[in-house]
Amino acid sequence: MLLFSFLQFGDIKLTIGQKNKINFYSNKQHIMLKSKLDKSTGFEKRFENIGTVVYENSASASKAIAKEIADLIKVKQSQKQPCILGLATGSSPKGLYAELVRLHKEDDLSFKNVVSFNLDEYYPMEPDSVNSYVRFMQEQLFNHVDILPENCHVPDGTLAKEEIRDYCDQYEAKIEALGGIDLQILGIGGNGHIGFNESGSLQNSRTRLVALDHITRVAASGDFSGLENTPRTAITLGVKKIMEAKRVILMAWGEKKSNIIKESVEGAVTSQVPASYLQEHRNATFILDKAAASKLTRINTPWLVEKIVWTDKLIKKAVLSLALHLDKPILMLTDADYIENGMSDLLADSGPAYDINIKIFNKLQNTITGWPGGKPNADDSKRPERAEPAKKRVLIFSPHPDDDIISMGGTFKRLVEQGHEVHVGYQTSGNIAVADDEALRFANFVCDYNEKFAIDNSEANAIYKKATSFLKNKKSSEIDIQEVRYIKGLIRKGEARSTCHFVGIPDAQIHFMELPFYETGAIKKNPIGIADVEITKSLIEKVKPHQIYAAGDLADPHGTHKVCLDAIFAAVKELKPKKFMKDCWVWLYRGAWQEWGIDEIEMAVPMGPDQVLEKRKGIFKHQSQKDGVVFQGSDSREFWQRAEDRNSETAELYDQLGLSHYAAMEAFVRWHY
Repeated sequence: MLLFSFLQFGDIKLTIGQKNKINFYSNKQHIMLKSKLDKSTGFEKRFENIGTVVYENSASASKAIAKEIADLIKVKQSQKQPCILGLATGSSPKGLYAELVRLHKEDDLSFKNVVSFNLDEYYPMEPDSVNSYVRFMQEQLFNHVDILPENCHVPDGTLAKEEIRDYCDQYEAKIEALGGIDLQILGIGGNGHIGFNESGSLQNSRTRLVALDHITRVAASGDFSGLENTPRTAITLGVKKIMEAKRVILMAWGEKKSNIIKESVEGAVTSQVPASYLQEHRNATFILDKAAASKLTRINTPWLVEKIVWTDKLIKKAVLSLALHLDKPILMLTDADYIENGMSDLLADSGPAYDINIKIFNKLQNTITGWPGGKPNADDSKRPERAEPAKKRVLIFSPHPDDDIISMGGTFKRLVEQGHEVHVGYQTSGNIAVADDEALRFANFVCDYNEKFAIDNSEANAIYKKATSFLKNKKSSEIDIQEVRYIKGLIRKGEARSTCHFVGIPDAQIHFMELPFYETGAIKKNPIGIADVEITKSLIEKVKPHQIYAAGDLADPHGTHKVCLDAIFAAVKELKPKKFMKDCWVWLYRGAWQEWGIDEIEMAVPMGPDQVLEKRKGIFKHQSQKDGVVFQGSDSREFWQRAEDRNSETAELYDQLGLSHYAAMEAFVRWHY
């Protein structure tokens, strides 16, 4: 659903054309939002300095962009002119390219008049490498449409270094000879880079060889099986050529892009955030999904933008934001605090401050429970979970074999200790996250074991030799042979089983689902399929749970956690008519990477110091994920450290807001289906 003429986000509904505090003005056809800085409060009421369009999800946004491209191609065809497209790579444009392919196959959209210029390419990079952008574009678009091969231009990663400067000049000259780029597609990096124009790139920068920022390399390291294998340089189209494009669309999906989107759209124009240069482009638009747009002022704090209808959810968010901003407990907020920080409307509607404070304090206090499965024989009217049935069947879905213990290990153990029948469904094998030397170590152990106990060792030795030979000659990002993948999967399966035994659940309640979408052997996974949903449905029907716990990480809409969550959502919706589903509640947890916002939390399970240590011991059962894992990400801390810090930070927020102080807290949000 397109959210442009009006924006609807959760409980928020704002008409962009409303008058009061939002004023539109035109500057060289550049639609911008204008606001004032309220210096008396310290709240900077900044709005978008560039056109932004927010869609419900990346799929609907990609279809809209594809339609604009298709319309442009057709106009150029009618004028008998070439259509010059600037194209991007990465995860963001995959949905766009899939829709363009569909339009070609189903609606006869021809690409014969299209000339494309890609933004960038790693250097050095062979075109047939699994990580080359030549191969990416062929697999995602070029091989599936009728674009002429000679019209496809991707920077050459095979050049000698001394040839690059002249090559880059020629690349720009080709664009200029065709009259410039008609429409440039962009993604955005975590540091605000566009193309590979990293922080510090000047607005007049030319096409060139650049050194990649550490943040960029870390983000790409998963594709290259580790940071040490990730290229340090790349060839990129310069900012100048991007700014010369007649039309620019920057697309961004997922929560992990929300902070840099806010900075790029609402912040100052600065070389530290190259995407901010687009504020000065005459025809540029940021196209976002709801998650990527979630930090924009008009969405995150709409009461600072426009007069709104104060729902319970918005009141809670505003009051908690105010308390944290002023570093005050909730019950210490005054009428003056509300008035001076843009919340006088709320005070007029629901005040005085004391009444609002009490209401929100009680709401937050009621999220805290030491009984995540419900407290038996207790008044549950203000508790997050039902008291009955006293002994519940619980199904915890874990996308990878360690997400259960990392994300909700304290709650996991509490549920078992309080007598509930707890099952765990490990959705994927997690095999690609095991280091090669770990696989060889375990294969060697099997050979030694067989030899020690006089077990026929011929097949085990053959597998070990085959694995050793393959790994010795393995190329960067090469897919493991089946034997190596199985060994890695068995390692993670053993670790998951060990964690369950540590927590106290028997083998009969441990379920290894091995969803097919994951089993490609590569970083890139298949889309969710019918088989994934059917396996998920089957397990839910088998357990008939009163509670389902699932990973609610939405930072990466193309990531494994999101695909696993989509499979659960689809399964639950299909099973909804079943009688047992009427008693099933779904709780979403988050992983080692982030936590729910304090205003979103609906159940917070506290942990004491001893329980924190117990959770750490459970995480330590996953030895293959300690001491430098394959997919470390940009955070150098180990998973147990990330989990403890995240849980303690949640507890500190509750303490800061004036509630009880605990060592740590695990947080959950209920999903209503």
